[in-house]
Amino acid sequence: SSEKGVKRITATKRETVATFLKKVAKEFGFRNNGFSVYTNRNRTGEITASQNKSLNLLKIKHGDMLFLYPSSPAGCSSETMDTSVSQGLRPVGAPQVVEDEIDQYLIKQDGKIYRNRDQQLCRHGPLGKCVHCVPLEPFDEDYLNHLEPPVKHMSFHAYIRKLTGGADKGKFVALENISCKIKSGCEGHPPWPEGICTKCQPSAITLNRQKYRHVDNIMFENHTIADRFLDFWRKTGNQHLGYLYGRYTEHKDIPLGIRAEVAAIYEPPQIGTQNSLEILEDPKAEVVDEIAAKLGLRKVGWIFTDLVSEDTRKGTVRYSRNKDTYYLSAEECITAGNFQNQQPNICRLSPDGHFGSKFVTVVATGGPDNQVHFEGYQVSNQCMALVRDECLLPCRDAPELGYAKESSSEQYVPDVFYKITTTFPKDPVYTFSISQNPFPIENRDVLGETQDFHSLATYLSQNTSSIFLDIISDFHLLLFLVTNEVMPLRDSISLLLEAVRTKNEELAQTWKKSEQWATIEQLCSSRLGWDGKLALGLGRGPACSQCFSPALTGLFFSQAQSVSRSQDYRSTVPWAARHTPCRQPCGPASTAPS
Repeated sequence: SSEKGVKRITATKRETVATFLKKVAKEFGFRNNGFSVYTNRNRTGEITASQNKSLNLLKIKHGDMLFLYPSSPAGCSSETMDTSVSQGLRPVGAPQVVEDEIDQYLIKQDGKIYRNRDQQLCRHGPLGKCVHCVPLEPFDEDYLNHLEPPVKHMSFHAYIRKLTGGADKGKFVALENISCKIKSGCEGHPPWPEGICTKCQPSAITLNRQKYRHVDNIMFENHTIADRFLDFWRKTGNQHLGYLYGRYTEHKDIPLGIRAEVAAIYEPPQIGTQNSLEILEDPKAEVVDEIAAKLGLRKVGWIFTDLVSEDTRKGTVRYSRNKDTYYLSAEECITAGNFQNQQPNICRLSPDGHFGSKFVTVVATGGPDNQVHFEGYQVSNQCMALVRDECLLPCRDAPELGYAKESSSEQYVPDVFYKITTTFPKDPVYTFSISQNPFPIENRDVLGETQDFHSLATYLSQNTSSIFLDIISDFHLLLFLVTNEVMPLRDSISLLLEAVRTKNEELAQTWKKSEQWATIEQLCSSRLGWDGKLALGLGRGPACSQCFSPALTGLFFSQAQSVSRSQDYRSTVPWAARHTPCRQPCGPASTAPS
C-alpha cells in the first residue's frame, strides 16, 4: 500500500463505474485519469470508465477489496494502493500506522509448518501430499502441544493467520481493545451514577487464558549483561530493577514467533531494600531512549530481582515462586500492565491502531535447584485493560493478591498472565564490548560506584585494547558521555553512535579526532594526575605492564539454568581491584600515542 493506504468508498449497487471512479479520484486526490483500479492485486480485472455498467453487474459487492495503481509518478506515489469499498485487512476508520519491522517481516512469511513424507503412513509418490505430510497451519494446536517443551500460547501472528484464514480472508476482522469505562455521549439518560444503559455500559469481563502471546521468547545476548545486573544484589543484598534495551527478532522455534533480544540493561534511579523496590523519577529517561534509538535499540521490557540468599557458602538462593505460591504478585502484574500500556503494540488490524504490547517482564529469582533463574512474563490484554481503567488493585496486607474495585459514584466497574521462556544463546552475541574492568553502571552511588571523569580515566587506563571502537562500545559509558554535567555530548555524539551501531572502526577513529574527545582526554588526565597521564598515554612517558595490575580479593559464583537449554552458566565477579604502584622506571621519556 502507499502512504495513502486503505480508504472506504461509499457507493450503491446501481451506481455506474464512471461515477464510482470519480469518487475514487476525489477521495485520493487524482487528476484526470492518473490511476487504474483492478479487482485483483496482480493487476487483472481492470475496471475502466468506458464500461457503462453498474457495480452490481460487475459483481462488486459490499466488503470487496479493490486495488489502485497510479498510471504515472505524477498521478500519485509509485507504490501500490489498496482501495476498499468497505472493510479490508485494515478496519474502517483505523489510522494509518507503521508497524514494527518484525511485524512487517512476519506478515510476508508463509508461516506454514512443512513436514517430510512419512515412510510408514504415506502411500503416495515423493511429489504427492496427504493428510500425514501436508503442511500445517502455524496455529495448529496439536503441533504446538507436542513441541518440547509444549507451547500453550500460539504466536500473535499465528493468531492473526487464524483470524484471516477463512473464506472471507479476514475482511471483517477488527481487533477491538477492551474498555472498562462507560461510553460517553449517551443522551437517553442522566450520566452515571444517576443512569446507565446497555449502549454505554461496558461489557462484563470473564477472565480467561489468552490463546496467543505477543512475544514468545526473551534472550539475553550474553551472560555478562545479566551478571553485571545481578552484581548489585550480590554486593548489597537489596533488590534491584532495570529496563531492558534491545530489539525484536524472529523466534524460529515457534511458527511466526517473536523474540525480544536484550543488548543492555539501564538501571534508573530507585530505592531498593531486601523486600521492596521504589522507582524514582528519572530526568534522563528521554535521553536514554534517544541514545538507544541511535544505536538501533529500543526499550523491550523491564527486569527486577526477587532473591534471598539461602546458603552463602554454597551461593544458593531461596526457591519461593512456584505453583504453590505465585509466579507474579498482583502488585507486579499491575506494574507490568502499566508498562505494557505505556508501550502499545502498533497493529493495522485494530481501529485504534494498537493492540496489546510487546513489552516483557523478567524476574531474576530462585529456581527449583536453588540457583538464580530468569523467568519471563507478559500480562494479558485483559489485565492491561483492567490496569489502564484503574479497576485492579493489590491487597494492602497481601500484595501478592489482588481484587477488582467495586463500582462507586465516581467509577463504574464491570462484572491472567502467561509465561515466556528466557534463554541465553549457545553462541553469545555482543552488541557492546565486554571489558575485564567495565565502566561503572549508572545510579549505583550507594555502592560507591560513581560515573565521573575519574572513573572514566580509570576505565581508559585499564583498557589495553588498541581498537578505539572496542574501548568506546559500552552502553553505560555512552550514556555518561551524553548526560554528564561537565561536558555533555548530546549534540555531537551522533557520529560515534553510528560507528558503534554499525561496528565501524574507521568512523569511530574519525570521531576520536574531534575536539570533544580531546577535551575529554584532558579532563581525564587532570583527574588521574601524572601517573594517570602515563597510563592513559597522554603524558610524556609510556606506561609499563606493572603500573596497573588487578588483584582479586574475592570471588562470587552464581548459577542459572536456561529454560530452553539444560546448560548452566557460571560467572566470576571480582569484588575489588587494587592499584599496584610501579616500583621501577617505565623507560625513557617519550610521547605515547593517545
